[in-house]
Amino acid sequence: MKLFKSAIVAFSLALSLGTFSTSAVACEDGRTCYGPLEGINLVLGHIAEAIKAIDEGADKDAVLKHIRLAKNASKEINANDRVDRNRLRANGYIKKARTAIKNGDAQMGQDHLGEAERRFEGLKKLL
Repeated sequence: MKLFKSAIVAFSLALSLGTFSTSAVACEDGRTCYGPLEGINLVLGHIAEAIKAIDEGADKDAVLKHIRLAKNASKEINANDRVDRNRLRANGYIKKARTAIKNGDAQMGQDHLGEAERRFEGLKKLL
């Protein structure tokens, strides 16, 4: 009887732990969760929009909005330590682009965004 009782407890514990996925609970704070590749593509899209806005001569607030969205989207890239280190380096170029745009140097900002785009594209090879 004691063995049967232990088996029932172990079975019910295993069943209750296996009923929900831990990845489904990972973003319970209301954020939308993306896979690493989707996150990279999202960042690349925002960088491309920022470069396009600079080419069209948009005001700096529109460009800074896309830069901010790219920086926030880069936080969704969670793969491994190597990818994270390279993501942080690429984020450095986004920060430099933001500073250049704020200072009124659109060409330098566009150069930094181009470098950030190249580096984020390189993250796909590390996945």
